[in-house]
Amino acid sequence: MSLPSRRPDQSVKRPLAPASERGASLLHAIGEVLIIVAAALALALLIQQFLVKPFVIPSDSMVPTLVRGDRVLVNRLTYRFGEPQRGDVVVFESPLSTDDYIKRVVAVGGDTVAVQGGRLYVNGVPQEELYLNDELMAGDFPQVTVPRDEYFVMGDNRNNSGDSRVFGPIAKGRILGKAFAIYWPPGRLRGL
Repeated sequence: MSLPSRRPDQSVKRPLAPASERGASLLHAIGEVLIIVAAALALALLIQQFLVKPFVIPSDSMVPTLVRGDRVLVNRLTYRFGEPQRGDVVVFESPLSTDDYIKRVVAVGGDTVAVQGGRLYVNGVPQEELYLNDELMAGDFPQVTVPRDEYFVMGDNRNNSGDSRVFGPIAKGRILGKAFAIYWPPGRLRGL
């Protein structure tokens, strides 16, 4: 059985849906888009709050490791399951202002720290720090013992860094997370 054929100039016209149905369909589509955008925003906020947070380097205190304007990713979970270690680059709440700082952990609770003759000593041992901007630091810092559950932090640009030599060791509760990668600018993309 064959179907009746149509001539090319004949088309089937479907009646338009009433205006109220078209409006309801448009509102439904807009509602779906708004729900998707809200869910994506909520997911992004949850990720930043609990997992990974972006951080912009505000100063030159971490040169050459990090330069002003670098953008890094900070793992917010790391220290929920472990302790900061010497050498970790951490973001923490500043004890001096409402800003967050980024510095390197150089000593942990129970360690002694001193700067003598331009060198950092931890537990009486001079430290080999290949990441420093300048080989020697200006000035000395008397030996102190880092309290339990606190961390002595310093910038890699030691001659241009306000750090634990100024504000003392920081409590673990102030640490927001461990910086683990530079993601911007693209030419500086790398792990820390």
